[in-house]
Amino acid sequence: MDFDKSGFIFFQCSNSRCGLRFPLDIELYDGRYCPRCGAPLERHEAGILAQKPPAAPKPEFKVIGALDNIRSVYNVGAIFRTADGAGLAELLLGGITPTPDEQPAISKTSLGAEKSIKWSYCPNLPEVLVDLKANKCLILALESAPAASSLQALRLSQPLPNQVALVVGNEPAGVDPAILRIADQVVYIPMNGDKTSLNVSVAFGIAVYQLLRFY
Repeated sequence: MDFDKSGFIFFQCSNSRCGLRFPLDIELYDGRYCPRCGAPLERHEAGILAQKPPAAPKPEFKVIGALDNIRSVYNVGAIFRTADGAGLAELLLGGITPTPDEQPAISKTSLGAEKSIKWSYCPNLPEVLVDLKANKCLILALESAPAASSLQALRLSQPLPNQVALVVGNEPAGVDPAILRIADQVVYIPMNGDKTSLNVSVAFGIAVYQLLRFY
């Protein structure tokens, strides 16, 4: 199989006791010496130029991401990037969630996705979700609350809703109880290790792509 080549070259340290292998941008670095042990480097093959994957089928319903008091600008940026990749209709930034207008640092992890994804700020997210629910939007909250069901067992009734709002919450405090009370479904991500939860942006990505199964 042929691949387009990137501007990166993989180098390997000539010192057999080191053997460090890594890519370098040859337009910025000359690749002469190993950064780990200082031995000369051996030039190997070019890296593969990343290609945009094929697009997923168009969704039968709109997915809205609802960020309930997310504190970290980097998590918000990562969620913007995921929202763009998954084709979300909109992001709602609720409570103390930083916005791209207030925090330009969001672009460090969003890679500019805040320019392609529609977003709006709402100081009181529960009120906005009540209005969405009144307009036939399914409210799906991601939280390991009592009576929550596994994300792996998520089912959407037929006919599919016109809109689904996926809510993720503040990492220490969790999703606002006022949102949990109005949610149509509360789901959790099963955890097999010692930790009780994932980073919120990682959890959001997993849940969004689980929803893609219903497209």
